[in-house]
Amino acid sequence: MTIAQLSLQAFRKIIRYAGRLMTRPGGRFVSLDEGSLLAAARRRAPDGEFDDMRFLEPLRQLLRSLERDARLNFLGRVAARADIIRLLTNRLLLAHDRRTHPEIAAGEIRQPLFITGLPRSGTTFLHGLLAQDPAHRVPLTWETMYPSPPNGAIRADEEHIQKAARQLAWLHRLAPDFQKIHPVGATLPEECLIIMSHSFLSVQFSSMFFVPSYQTWLDQQELCPAYEIHRQFLQQLQYRHSGTRWVLKAPAHLAGLPALFAVYPDARVILTHRNPIEVVGSLASLHATLRGVFSDTVDAPRIGPEVSAALAGEIERAMRARAANVAPPERFLDVWYTDLMRDPIGAVRQIYAQFEFPLSSAAEARMRRYVVETPKDRHGRHEYTLERFGLSAETEHERYRTYCEHFGLNDAAGGKTVHMAGSS
Repeated sequence: MTIAQLSLQAFRKIIRYAGRLMTRPGGRFVSLDEGSLLAAARRRAPDGEFDDMRFLEPLRQLLRSLERDARLNFLGRVAARADIIRLLTNRLLLAHDRRTHPEIAAGEIRQPLFITGLPRSGTTFLHGLLAQDPAHRVPLTWETMYPSPPNGAIRADEEHIQKAARQLAWLHRLAPDFQKIHPVGATLPEECLIIMSHSFLSVQFSSMFFVPSYQTWLDQQELCPAYEIHRQFLQQLQYRHSGTRWVLKAPAHLAGLPALFAVYPDARVILTHRNPIEVVGSLASLHATLRGVFSDTVDAPRIGPEVSAALAGEIERAMRARAANVAPPERFLDVWYTDLMRDPIGAVRQIYAQFEFPLSSAAEARMRRYVVETPKDRHGRHEYTLERFGLSAETEHERYRTYCEHFGLNDAAGGKTVHMAGSS
């Protein structure tokens, strides 16, 4: 064990001890009360007013599950409170900005390109690759965390970048293996999940916390409010800097295709495919890594079946939506993970040809450089076993049989335990 790991363990012990003192019988030191959270957000954005109150019921469901299910430690309560206040504050600021600058709401989002598919199937790599085209616009992490003001000065932007970087640095300290699973950085392209969390209709919360009652409720909800706040975000961000085309990414879009096309009727969608048996162990590891920061009670064998059942449900909803012609077939393109990893530029050319996008020589050169500079496992090898998370290859093979047969995905694991590096 390294000195850094010993220091991290000592820090966590101090946090747990302080947390027990501060949450002893007699009241919670860190409140997750709805009124307290709303009041804190209003203090941070005193000129703002909520223009759409549909977020209240999702927020209440989340808070109820955080209190009843999540078994948060002190750090978990601090993180949950801070994150919720930031989301509420951003809603107030966005509403204020739209009133102050009515032209924001008039901004058009034309033919956005969405990347979705199984987690760990190359969506992050493909997002970063397509972001190399100067004609494209991608949300950056710091922008999704601090989107206001819409036309900020360079100094204000730099302050927000530094603030986002400091927050991510804490995540890296508390969960040093997270970068191996999913690289993040203040100025890197960010997926849509953080944006959609502002509706409080987002699987982001299930990744960070054990909130099964909230997730069960979420699975039954209509997701248009999440995509509507997503559209507002894009209008806000492109007010400061526009590209020809938005390129967006989130595996969670699998479950939201009907709402996605309801809000973005001219959207184009790329779906990446990989054998789920190569995915579920890595996905379970990601959940366990994050939840382990915010709770001292993480049941690893329970996480695997939980995330696999959720993933199977998302795949089923996506297949059902496509079968129901949620959008014309030419709006979709299927990309196989093995093809993307073997020939990234070939996959790009296929995408551009399918959607009739011009691919400039300058954009292709930048993409080739990105491939060289972004090797797999550059932050270290992410290793895991299915057994650790209560999974077996045989059960998972049967669970995903229909999907694998439909898309011609062979069982690369051969019915054996998977012990391999993941790829986001």
